Amino acid sequence: MQASFEGLEPAAARLLDADPLGWPVSPGWADRVAAFWLSAPGQGLIDFLRQRLAQGALVYPPHPLRALELTALGDVRVVMLGQDPYHGPGQAEGLAFSVAPGVRVPPSLRNMFQEIQRDLGQPMPADGSLVRWARQGVLLLNTCLTVEDGEPASHAGRGWEVLTDDLIRHMSTEGGPKVFMLWGAHAQKKLALIDPARHHVLCANHPSPLSARRGPVPFVGCGHFGQANGWLQAQGLAPIRW
Repeated sequence: MQASFEGLEPAAARLLDADPLGWPVSPGWADRVAAFWLSAPGQGLIDFLRQRLAQGALVYPPHPLRALELTALGDVRVVMLGQDPYHGPGQAEGLAFSVAPGVRVPPSLRNMFQEIQRDLGQPMPADGSLVRWARQGVLLLNTCLTVEDGEPASHAGRGWEVLTDDLIRHMSTEGGPKVFMLWGAHAQKKLALIDPARHHVLCANHPSPLSARRGPVPFVGCGHFGQANGWLQAQGLAPIRW
C-alpha cells in the first residue's frame, strides 16, 4: 500500500519531504509553530509521521494546522477543544468537531447542533462544516492533530500535545478575554493551562451520545452557546453566529 495523507496536499508533502514549515498558519501563530518544529518534540513528530507514511499508514487530515490558518491569533474569541481528528475516510478537515461538507454529521456534532437549537432556537445547519465558526474567531483546536485511518488516538503522545498545550497557555496569557469550552475529561485536563480570572471557562460532559446526558454536568441542556455569547457581549465583543 502506498503511504499517503488522505488526498495528500502539496503543503503536507513539503513538510514530510523537507520543509517543517510546510503547513500554512496565519502570521500570529507562525513564530510559535516554527519554534515547535525546530524543537526536539517537533523533530520527533516529523520523524514519526514520515516513518508511519513510509510504512503505509493513511493519515488524516491533509492539513492538520488548518485551525491555525483559518483563525488568526488576534481574532480568537472562543477556544473549543477536541481530542483528535475523526478517523474515517473523508471526515476530518483540520478543525475540531467539524466534518467536510457532504459528509454525514457525526453523533457528537449532531448533539452540538441540537443543543444550539434548544438553547438559541436556531435551525439545524445544512452540513457539518464549522469553517463558518472558525472565520468568526472560534479556534477549533484538537489536542492531537493527526490520526490514522480507523485508529482513534493513534498519534496521541507523539508530540502534538507539546504544541497545542503551548498554544492554549499562550492564549490564556496573551490577548483579550476568551471563552474556553472544555467538554469531557480529556479537554478538562487542560484547565491548569488557563487563567480563570481572565477568561470564561465552560465545562460539561462530552457531547458524545455515550456521555452527553450523564452527570455531573450533562452536555444536553448546558446552555453553553448562549452563555458564551452573553459573556462575550458583556466584554464588549460581538457574539458568535452559531
